[in-house]
Amino acid sequence: MPTANDTVSLGSTAYTVVKRAILRCQLTPGQQVSESQLAGQYGLGRAAVRTALSRLSQEDLVQPVARSGHLIAPITLAGVRDVFDVRMHLEPPAARRAAGGGADLAVLRELELACRAERYEPGDDDAVDRFLRANTALHVGIVAAGGNSRMAGIVRGLLEASERFFHLALGRTDRNDEMYHEHHDLIDAMVAGNPDQAHAVCVEQIEASKRMVVDALLSTSDLRDVNLA
Repeated sequence: MPTANDTVSLGSTAYTVVKRAILRCQLTPGQQVSESQLAGQYGLGRAAVRTALSRLSQEDLVQPVARSGHLIAPITLAGVRDVFDVRMHLEPPAARRAAGGGADLAVLRELELACRAERYEPGDDDAVDRFLRANTALHVGIVAAGGNSRMAGIVRGLLEASERFFHLALGRTDRNDEMYHEHHDLIDAMVAGNPDQAHAVCVEQIEASKRMVVDALLSTSDLRDVNLA
């Protein structure tokens, strides 16, 4: 007979498996799913899937539908704009402050190089995951270098909430070189002690990322009808 620990472990496994599929857009935004479908698709027990869906609902990644199962939360243009608008209010001012002196910019250079090393191929979900982890570490490091650890935590949460956006976009677009130059130019401006340039490059980088995500969303026919609210 399964123990309570076994039940928790199975629920955690189901949560990890289903969440990964959602973040990678393998479960399509706007798609309707059921416990039995997910259990069969991923070789999980229905009770474990039920536990996973409850947790994912709290994270706004799925939406319960009365008597119909669950809906994979749509990606909306409004949601994309909200995330990038908040990033625009937080990251460029932090880059400006960090470029003004006092920050350990050698650490940021190391994070930039680590991000550069994680080149990805569109469609390779594992490689995109590795790049996104390195990218998050770099952006959080920049904000932390601006002297506000609470703000860095907010940016980490925003970037983690954006994983679906970026999987959708990077799965269709090779922006390795563009992102390398954006990151390199930003860290160069900070190391050179040029706050205005650091701010400007950070703004350009966020705007470019937003355009990439919006373009991917608008060009994906199977998402267009359900995700543009």
